[in-house]
Amino acid sequence: MRVALFVTCLVDGLFPDVGKATVRLLERLGHEVVVPSAQTCCGQMHINTGYPGQALPVIRNHVTAFEHADVIVAPSGSCAGSVRHQHAAVAREHGDRKLAEAAEDTAKRTYELSEFLVDVLQVTDVGAYFPHRVTYHPTCHSLRVLKVQDRPLRLLRAVEGIDLVELPAAETCCGFGGTFALKNSDTSTAMLADKMSAVMSTKAGVLTAGDSSCLMHIGGGLSRLRSGVRPLHLAQVLEQTR
Repeated sequence: MRVALFVTCLVDGLFPDVGKATVRLLERLGHEVVVPSAQTCCGQMHINTGYPGQALPVIRNHVTAFEHADVIVAPSGSCAGSVRHQHAAVAREHGDRKLAEAAEDTAKRTYELSEFLVDVLQVTDVGAYFPHRVTYHPTCHSLRVLKVQDRPLRLLRAVEGIDLVELPAAETCCGFGGTFALKNSDTSTAMLADKMSAVMSTKAGVLTAGDSSCLMHIGGGLSRLRSGVRPLHLAQVLEQTR
């Protein structure tokens, strides 16, 4: 299968190893991966911050960048959720029916990584080997917008050598929420403190999740506490082999 990688801004700019891990994983499973060079931001930041009008040209660019892709995969529940549940609605609200229809078509071809692996490829054992104690944080957008449910956990449980431990209060938000962490820093910090306490209680050496944004937030806090817990994206765990 020919897969178009929707890299996302955060991965491209700050966490390129996540994108590389996604490519290595998909190629190991026998698929060709292409990275459309015209892609930029998906516009989620504009929409969530209250500037949907400014998101329109960004949405239009995204639709155009991926118009020839058979299937689009993103290592982010947050950005995949924006494409699937915001793009067409924003275009329609601004009277651009043609863009709305194109965005709906793009949305149908867009998957978060764990969704693609489990639902499209119908695989849970990707041949990974990761002999470490790991706990998993289900990010808000993947959990509540995309409803990926236990797909990431099914993939992690099939990893050879892993010691997967349950995260207490796993479904509680970590407090990032994009610009929420800036606009409501005190509340965000309190939420982060609760999440870090839960992570450290597991005695895990690795915290994994499907969104680099949440891992950046939690990982930053854990590093300041010198906890020794490594934040690793789900793709980075699944791409590991002997």
